[in-house]
Amino acid sequence: MSPDERLTHDVLAELSWDPSVSEASLGASTKDGIVTLTGRVASFAQKHAAEAAAGRVKGVNAVAGEIAVDLPFDHRRIDGDIASAVVNRLDWDAAIMPNTVTARVQDGWVTLNGVVDWNFQRDIAAQDVRSLLGVVGLTNQITIKPRANAHHIADGIRSALGRSWFFDPKRVGVDVEGDRVRLIGSVHSEHERGLAAATAWASPGVAIVENDLAIL
Repeated sequence: MSPDERLTHDVLAELSWDPSVSEASLGASTKDGIVTLTGRVASFAQKHAAEAAAGRVKGVNAVAGEIAVDLPFDHRRIDGDIASAVVNRLDWDAAIMPNTVTARVQDGWVTLNGVVDWNFQRDIAAQDVRSLLGVVGLTNQITIKPRANAHHIADGIRSALGRSWFFDPKRVGVDVEGDRVRLIGSVHSEHERGLAAATAWASPGVAIVENDLAIL
């Protein structure tokens, strides 16, 4: 079995293992560590869960999600109803400050805009939308409000990485230009790579994280 065949097998096994993914109508193929997912699911939340499941498999370098969202008839909603549900859901989320996020809906595809203080708020807004009935896709254009200079951002991220037992400070470097962070060096797994990115995103004022960490 070739490395790509083994990776495809592992991805399909992970999809089958994850209870939030309906694996019956999903397929996967791999070339040079890039996994392509195909098939149909009944909700956008399932599509996102499938892509997340594939991405956490060891050896996966990237995921191309070609899964179609085929909503059951009783889950379909008109754009106006979806927009109202999005606004209501965001209003009820204590993590999202009032009047900071707006939404536009076209043919079930939701586009979020606005400015928030932290990346976790940006992620939570997307999470709120993904689970709503009628949503078939999401574009998250929410930006992060600048709050700190590059020097403070870099020092904060390096300190946070240094406190974690996952990372060797000598192997992970942090470059910061404005509100853009670039992680360089190497880690042992995709899980560690993701944790490093999450650590960088936790810094105030970070708008973009470029994760160039290699897995060795």
